[in-house]
Amino acid sequence: MSLFFQGALEALRLLATGDPEVWQITLLSLQISGSATLLSLVIGIPLGTLLALARFPGRALAVSLVNTGMGLPPVVVGLVVTILLWRGGALGFLEMLYTPPAMVLAQMVIAAPIVTGLTLAAVQQVPAQFRLQMLALGASRPQMVGALLREARLPMLAAVMAGFGGVISEVGASLMVGGNIRGSTRVLTTATVLETSKGSFDVAIALSVILLLLTFLVNWALTWVQQRTRG
Repeated sequence: MSLFFQGALEALRLLATGDPEVWQITLLSLQISGSATLLSLVIGIPLGTLLALARFPGRALAVSLVNTGMGLPPVVVGLVVTILLWRGGALGFLEMLYTPPAMVLAQMVIAAPIVTGLTLAAVQQVPAQFRLQMLALGASRPQMVGALLREARLPMLAAVMAGFGGVISEVGASLMVGGNIRGSTRVLTTATVLETSKGSFDVAIALSVILLLLTFLVNWALTWVQQRTRG
């Protein structure tokens, strides 16, 4: 217990003294995971809405793939993205490997199925009678979809929280495609792994406390918006 107490004190000291490296790592973590979450929303919300409303051959297979993707192991995602971005890979010409954009790409692949699956579930929860009533009142298809998304906005905030939580806390993919380079691609999770391997448990615990605090603050803000909207 004393080790955890020392780690918590170290976290407070690092934050209070404004340690430049810790702040740089924290801000980079937020930037990468935030960007990946936003991109996953751009992809996942339309795709989840389409799967919820459309009926086409192969839809059941597509939904099954999305549900499977919600549990993708980050190391598998990291391996696939690394192969794609490798010098001889399909996207090797972009020279993105071991850069923050590569980490954003990997985290987006992890978060997109989560957002898609939860959006699909949120839209399906809206009664079918609501859609029929909107169309009967003369609403166009885009207007109906917009109204449907507004009705499902509260559950969809859970998709944002789940997507962000899934990527801010992952380590496998970030380590594989980012390389944990100091001052460039080192984020809170990979820095924690490094400090643990060095036996610097107090610093590792401090970084973990900062990660938990960051995750809590983001989810608290989204939960506040969700509950305020519900009220």
